[in-house]
Amino acid sequence: MIQTDKQIVQIKDLSVSYANSKVVLEKVGFDLPSHKIIGIIGPNGAGKSTLLKAAMGLIPYQQGEIKLLGSSIHKVRRQISYVPQKESVDWDFPASVFDIALLGRYSRLSFFERPNKKDKAIAMQCLEELGIAHLAKRQIGELSGGQQQRVFLARALAQDAVLYFMDEPFTGIDITTEKIVIALLKNMVAAGKTIVVVHHDLGSVDSYFDWLVLLNHKLIAAGDTKKVFTAGLLETTYHSRFTCFKASSNKCRL
Repeated sequence: MIQTDKQIVQIKDLSVSYANSKVVLEKVGFDLPSHKIIGIIGPNGAGKSTLLKAAMGLIPYQQGEIKLLGSSIHKVRRQISYVPQKESVDWDFPASVFDIALLGRYSRLSFFERPNKKDKAIAMQCLEELGIAHLAKRQIGELSGGQQQRVFLARALAQDAVLYFMDEPFTGIDITTEKIVIALLKNMVAAGKTIVVVHHDLGSVDSYFDWLVLLNHKLIAAGDTKKVFTAGLLETTYHSRFTCFKASSNKCRL
């Protein structure tokens, strides 16, 4: 039975190292609540993307335990959607915008099934929600950065998952697209979804996220954004990079 109530992500003593023995994550552990938009923040190279990839079963980890929806990723993969960083996508791949959106439906089909009219209608509806239905026949490499990001969000939306992992979905997009995307994410949470986002812009953290994970190879803090998005915890997370937060008491404003 899929667990979708209180703790939708459970990570215990997670350690990940690269082949050169460099430790990326060291004994990281936290639980995440359902029906929230959750941000993961920390400096470059802190292990944020690695954390998502380990949770999705895309890379091995040396120690620890990860449970999603109360089970291992292998048992609940169809209920989980992953939006990678744009840099990891082959934009020269000969696929149209509609083709990519439709891929979101394949996780719900058996091995021999092919998308039917309903699946195609759902894919088109997702493109419409993101304002790019008019680009359905365009090759993905012909799009702007913001349009490309919307396409992959449409694919994730078409999957109709329970839990979404998104790796820096706001990077390289214009402010109009960012507003469309965050409004969409909030609507998804209102409809019962849970969304975990790797994020780098501290200026929007307190308005975007209900819950926050502060990470720098080790867990610094995890909790309600109002409680953990503080000057002291940010200084610990980013070391000397953001000493300007010292003067701002318990609130963090850029």
